[in-house]
Amino acid sequence: MLRILLADDHHVIRRGLRSLLEEKPEWKVCGEASNGREAVEMAATLMPHIAVVDLSMPELNGLEATRQIVKRVPDTAVLIYTMDESEKVVHEVLSAGAKGIVLKTDLDSSLVQAVETVAQGKPFFTSRVAETVLKRYLAQGAAKDKAEGPNYDALTPREREVLQLLAEGKSNKEVASILGISTRTAHTHHAEIMLKLQLKSLSDLVRYAMRNGLILP
Repeated sequence: MLRILLADDHHVIRRGLRSLLEEKPEWKVCGEASNGREAVEMAATLMPHIAVVDLSMPELNGLEATRQIVKRVPDTAVLIYTMDESEKVVHEVLSAGAKGIVLKTDLDSSLVQAVETVAQGKPFFTSRVAETVLKRYLAQGAAKDKAEGPNYDALTPREREVLQLLAEGKSNKEVASILGISTRTAHTHHAEIMLKLQLKSLSDLVRYAMRNGLILP
């Protein structure tokens, strides 16, 4: 039995994906997560073979969730789906450890094939994403296609979590509560993020998060 975890903050989409996947009698959706943080915890508990994860989710986006799932449950293969097919996003998703990428517009026609392929230990990309991967491969000598400003990779995993929560409008106190840390520690992370990314205001932080696809405009 192939166990699959679904992660999307929209119940209707999860229900549709579950229906599509469970048409295969040997497949079972073992869990549904409504945000990236839940996805990480459920992956660690349920240890699914495949995690099908939306890139854009609250509290912890699919990119960071992928990094944490790959680290905590290395036997779980992550399949990301997204509306964004830009080189930057494709590069970051693959760097995070995802085994495949499906565009949301291709879910109905490609998701089952994608899960089958990834379950066999092979990478999967829908056609337009494959073109993007090839284009980037051929242009490896070029500078990385990053959003303007300092490198996002300069942040620690915890600082990336704090960055997204702050960009979503959470206060330092709320961040502390969500992450199970002290308000002082949350404030320290906040200050480190501003320093590392050379940001001067919360508005700058929100714009940076939007440019890097951490939150939706």
